[in-house]
Amino acid sequence: MPAIGLVVFDGFQVMGLAPLSAFELANAVAGRKVYDVHVLSEAGGPVHSSLGFAIDTVRFGSKIYDTTLAIGSLIPRPSSPALLRYLVKAAEKSRRLAGVCTGAFVLAEAGLLDGRRVTTHWAHARNLQKLHPGILVDQDRIFIRDGRIWTSAGMTAGIDLALALVEDDLGREVAKTVAQKLVVYLRRPGGQSQFSALLALEPKSDRIRRALVHARENLTNALSVEELAEQASLSPRQFSRVFRQETGQSPAKAVEQLRLEAARTFMEEGRLSMEEIARETGFADRDRMRRAFVRAFGQPPQVLKRATETQRPAVLQ
Repeated sequence: MPAIGLVVFDGFQVMGLAPLSAFELANAVAGRKVYDVHVLSEAGGPVHSSLGFAIDTVRFGSKIYDTTLAIGSLIPRPSSPALLRYLVKAAEKSRRLAGVCTGAFVLAEAGLLDGRRVTTHWAHARNLQKLHPGILVDQDRIFIRDGRIWTSAGMTAGIDLALALVEDDLGREVAKTVAQKLVVYLRRPGGQSQFSALLALEPKSDRIRRALVHARENLTNALSVEELAEQASLSPRQFSRVFRQETGQSPAKAVEQLRLEAARTFMEEGRLSMEEIARETGFADRDRMRRAFVRAFGQPPQVLKRATETQRPAVLQ
């Protein structure tokens, strides 16, 4: 019977518990106890969540679990030395190791993600890449499997990861039934970019939001300040000033971010050539797109595309 160990600490993000529902329902669908689930902590006993309530835990020690899950906190923070030592030991002996949401920061701090392709909550992805340049952070994936290491995007994406683990163990039909009972997709369409770009910019007014939605839906246009200002019913000068006040970015920078996310989605789908992706996302040519990727991610698009192609048979979303 696969034993699941979910590692928590004081102040853990409460949504990190959500993946356990997939294992609970997998047991119900299978009609037997397929998964033996344990919640672990350094000292054992009650551990308080980010919402303040406590859950009972078992002290982690010498026992190693088939699958060890590390969850994170709302704001990533340094982990205790004992927790990091335990995860290093788990990585040596567990069949699978997973980081849910900002749990990727915990695994990275333990040195377990070096050379790996991983994901995390879109709002923290760039910080993870900055803190740990030896890993390749793909901020648009819902989850990623790189060998024995699995990582998920933020919040509810932990459920997507758990469903993939169930599918890996018990097959598609069981995982599909579990997803139906959870009232979620077995494989959620799209990546984090459908949530992240506009959320990251957080426009405060409907007029700026209108302009951004227009930009996202018309990436093949030039998307000049004049075009966007017209959507916001402002003069170009007013629009540039208000846009920067509300988003902290220039219109050109925001449009480039939307183009980059769309380009990564096309790469993930694998249907278009690099030239076609550049045209469809408004970069016009490969060289301009390449420069934008290097500025944003420190890697040219060809590297990210190759990584996606390598992972496609094993990575579900």
